[in-house]
Amino acid sequence: MGLIANPSSVDSRLHHAVDVLHELPGAQLVVLFGPEHGLRGFAQDQVELGDDVDPHTGLPAVSLYGSIRAPTSEMLSDLDAIVFDVQDIGSRYYTFIWTMANAMEACAERGIEMIVLDRPNPINGEAVEGNLIEDDCRSFVGLYPIPNRHGMTVGELAAFFNGEFGLGCDLTVVPMKGWTRSLWYDQTGLPWVMPSPNMPTLDTATVYPGMCLMEGANVSEGRGTTRPFEMVGAPWVEPYRLIAELENQDLRGVCFRALYFQPTFHKHAGAICGGIQLHVLDRLAYRPVRTGLAIVAALFRLWPGQFKWRQPPYEHETERLPIDILVGNDQVRPQIEAGRPFQEIAACWKDQTERFLDIRKPYLLYR
Repeated sequence: MGLIANPSSVDSRLHHAVDVLHELPGAQLVVLFGPEHGLRGFAQDQVELGDDVDPHTGLPAVSLYGSIRAPTSEMLSDLDAIVFDVQDIGSRYYTFIWTMANAMEACAERGIEMIVLDRPNPINGEAVEGNLIEDDCRSFVGLYPIPNRHGMTVGELAAFFNGEFGLGCDLTVVPMKGWTRSLWYDQTGLPWVMPSPNMPTLDTATVYPGMCLMEGANVSEGRGTTRPFEMVGAPWVEPYRLIAELENQDLRGVCFRALYFQPTFHKHAGAICGGIQLHVLDRLAYRPVRTGLAIVAALFRLWPGQFKWRQPPYEHETERLPIDILVGNDQVRPQIEAGRPFQEIAACWKDQTERFLDIRKPYLLYR
């Protein structure tokens, strides 16, 4: 069998899946696959890695992030199954679930079993927020129409992709024991292992479904600091002016603190940025996607001369604007530019969210 893994692929005693499966009686682990950030998880976002060799086991380590994002027929020729064991963070932009979907499609074409070892949705499995992706905005931050905050586990998503989009994969989902939909990661008793370099804490995962929208503009989302995605800013942002604008938007469960920060890499590296830090005070009331949208709209409204939409390429998309594939359609951006209140924009999601909640029901494994 092959294994798709990264540093988060550990058991409750922090034993890594490579070691556990390599020693498993009755099975032979012969190849390792790494999603974005690599098998060892050190690469920054959108950095393409080549193939390697795992120094501990000597097994080949194949990259599934770059020009090749799915196992090829040659890679699968000697396999009976691929195991997927990677911690997701509950947001549609996070590329690991799309690596899983691509692998499922490749396994279906070769008649190979796909085994998904399920893991918790760290930001709970009840809250769902956001619109569905339109067909012309599908990308590697959204191959299938699911909301930005989907409220599902990787095992549930695998079954959903297989059943709703006709992948035809011989799929086995190994369910968790003891997880219920209301649980956040810090309520599971499991240790947090960073699934990617800029996802250091559960706090990061909590804000990520909205704050990842900042990747679609020329503002820093806090990469290059110790609190990525919890901070946003730019050299031209005046913190208190931004806070005053946001405090009139009825954004619940969150407080905005004025700050200045200096990213060590990524956008505005070395420059002093004015901005805000998000402090989530009530995570059940907090709506990350609405909050992220409100921040983008406020930045555009307050600094129209300095705020710019990021240009492609972005996540292997060379034509569409990054903000459009992040949002999942090409309507939100013009609405922001026209000054439409973010509350009206978010209200357009209601029917899509409710439709998704209904469609996903047969695939939910936990109550």
